[in-house]
Amino acid sequence: QVQVVESGGGLVQPGGSLRLSCVVSGITFSVYAMTWYRQAPGKQRELVAGITTGGSTNYADSVKGRFTISRDNAKNTVTLQMSSLKPEDTAVYYCNAGAVPLVAGRYWGQGTQVTVSS
Repeated sequence: QVQVVESGGGLVQPGGSLRLSCVVSGITFSVYAMTWYRQAPGKQRELVAGITTGGSTNYADSVKGRFTISRDNAKNTVTLQMSSLKPEDTAVYYCNAGAVPLVAGRYWGQGTQVTVSS
C-alpha cells in the first residue's frame, strides 16, 4: 500500500518561513520524480517545484529564489523549504510521486495547509 504523507504546514506571517516534508512508503522512492503542487481557494492546482531522481530541480517562476526542494532517498523524504512567504503563497500544498519529471503521477498525499497572513 502506497502512502504519501505531507506535514509542516501552518500559519505564518508574511516574510516568514516554513518547511514542508513528505514521506513516501510502499514504492521504491528513489526511482520516482517528486513534485510539490499547490491549490489556492477558487484556483486550479499548480506546480510549485519538482526534483528528478538525479536531483535536478525546477521551480515555478513565482517561487524561484524563495523555495528550495530537496530529497533524501535514504529517508524516502522530499522537503520544500519556503522562505520570504507572501499571502499569495496561501494554499493547500500536495506532494506527488511520478514516473516523469514535472508530470503529475499517480501517487498523491492528502495535502497540508499553508496560510500566510498577518
